[in-house]
Amino acid sequence: MKIIKRSGSEVTFDISKIMAAVAKANKEVFLLVYITGDMHGDLSRFKNPIFKKLKAGDVLIVCGDFGFIWDGSRQEKQNLKKLREMPFTIAFVDGCHENFDILEQSFRTVRWRGGRAHLIAPNIFHMMRGEIFTIDDRTFFAFGGGHSQDFEFRQGRNWWQREQPTHAEIRRAIHNLNEHNAQVDYIITHEPPASLKDCLGVDVQQRLEIHTFFEDIIKQCQYRKWFFGKCHMDRFIPMKFYAMFEDVLPVESENRRRSRKQAPPEE
Repeated sequence: MKIIKRSGSEVTFDISKIMAAVAKANKEVFLLVYITGDMHGDLSRFKNPIFKKLKAGDVLIVCGDFGFIWDGSRQEKQNLKKLREMPFTIAFVDGCHENFDILEQSFRTVRWRGGRAHLIAPNIFHMMRGEIFTIDDRTFFAFGGGHSQDFEFRQGRNWWQREQPTHAEIRRAIHNLNEHNAQVDYIITHEPPASLKDCLGVDVQQRLEIHTFFEDIIKQCQYRKWFFGKCHMDRFIPMKFYAMFEDVLPVESENRRRSRKQAPPEE
């Protein structure tokens, strides 16, 4: 291809090299995905300087007990308004301290990044149990819910039976995992698997169908990392498990993101 400069001199260039350079530049644009643990409606958690890195399209995932949908109070509405004004997306699985009446009856179900979610606001989503979401070519299996250790004190006031996953939800999750050949990149739950509860010394006596299901996932599915909340601790359990609370961690390192996005060399 030829271009005539204003001086009248003729210059040639290879358009294919320019297109390759543009494609390479585009591949350097990737989404940031960060994970954190139980928030319990604490707006001060967003003062963490790491949130200044997150921009439009980036995603923060909360491992249950989001807590900003609890009593419908004036203060809660003000807090949600502040969250809606943030440039990044907030997605969460439900935990043991959610108002399921409000969560399931006040917000419509939508498709978000390939999975079902409750639309809380244009940038806030509740990731429904057993769904698989695709964010920047990475797959996330989400399964919220669990067991409240303090439910006996909360019954009749602010405890919901719906915190405990149903058999139907587990069956749907199994179906979705099978559709992905039992392989995802990341797992997001509120409850830890039973074997980790023993390791961490947390709620060791409680065993539900969800715990058996999670042990089956460990044995039968392929995944890179498993993030969970509930335990109110920040700890890495080799080789793939992360107990999340106040830490805010990227799902993968900067170098790994860049290598994953790197275009193959031209011949």
